[in-house]
Amino acid sequence: MIESLQRLFQDMMAVGEPPEKGEPTLALATAVLLCEVARADYHLDDRELARLREVLGQRFVLDLSALDALLAQAREEVDTAVDHHRFVSSVREHCDYNERFELVRLMWSLALVDGHKDPLEEHRIRRLAELLHVSHGDFIRAKLAEEGASPG
Repeated sequence: MIESLQRLFQDMMAVGEPPEKGEPTLALATAVLLCEVARADYHLDDRELARLREVLGQRFVLDLSALDALLAQAREEVDTAVDHHRFVSSVREHCDYNERFELVRLMWSLALVDGHKDPLEEHRIRRLAELLHVSHGDFIRAKLAEEGASPG
């Protein structure tokens, strides 16, 4: 628990700083993976963007300027990265299983916020869940939980 709090504090302090040695901060890695899901259907809905801002702001306790900087950096990474291995690796390295499961659940909440379950978004979440070593059963559990919570 103390390690999680220390990690959260370190990530909050490092949000605006460039990552050292190519390793992204947990905040950036999380933002990139969530952006990947939001953009999987080639359309970034205003509701998805608002949900993305809400999730990142709460998860990393960011003020508006830090949140804007994080989102700008994450969107640039999504546009320019050849692959997302370093972001997935960072999350796997710094998060325990429950935190990774929670990230998959947040991916579903982001994908479903527009009231539409797009097959491209589902495919992207499935692939990211596999790369994050979240079991298929928990992938389904997160999906069902968010489908039950989503309006519509």
